Amino acid sequence: MRLSRTLAALTVACAVLLTTAGTTATAGTTATTGKTATAGTRGAATATGEPYCGITWGSGDKVAGALSDAPLTEVRTGRHDCFDRVVFEFDGTVTGYSIGYSETYTEGEGLALSPYTAGGALLRVSLRAPAYDDEHLATVPYRVGDHVANVLRYQTLRDVVFGGSFEGYSTFAVGVRARLPFRVLVLAGPGTHSRIVLDVAHQWQQ
Repeated sequence: MRLSRTLAALTVACAVLLTTAGTTATAGTTATTGKTATAGTRGAATATGEPYCGITWGSGDKVAGALSDAPLTEVRTGRHDCFDRVVFEFDGTVTGYSIGYSETYTEGEGLALSPYTAGGALLRVSLRAPAYDDEHLATVPYRVGDHVANVLRYQTLRDVVFGGSFEGYSTFAVGVRARLPFRVLVLAGPGTHSRIVLDVAHQWQQ
């Protein structure tokens, strides 16, 4: 009789232990699943995939315009809310350019400028206009290889290097943080001058 009672008590104890273990495992699984779902939701909300500042310029080559004899007179840069800017100003009407991401070589010599230009990506800027006048005197104070702009604290621009001017073409290597969208504008003024403007976005997406 006493043995029967002992066996019955052991059976009840085992049943309780098995029930408790099953409940604990289920609770652990539920908690893990909940955390995973929450983390996934936060990630989806952060990566919107929307263009930064509504910019849809792309990063492909931009080419336009014809050769001009109006000389380059100045290069300057500027910081804006959504992009950094490089302005090339000419004494006369200039519309021709070829700009894209690739190695840049000095005019007339063919020396690669990437080793001497800061930045994670290099924009080759070929302007279809000289940097000298009719008497072949320089119209800008730069020599080949000169860093022509101070881009300290710029978000995208890292360097602007003069690659020289030869046979009516002027070249610059523009170093930027990474391969980012860019656009090119041709603007009239001030006065009889004209400008070719290069804008490089700060990033691709919001």
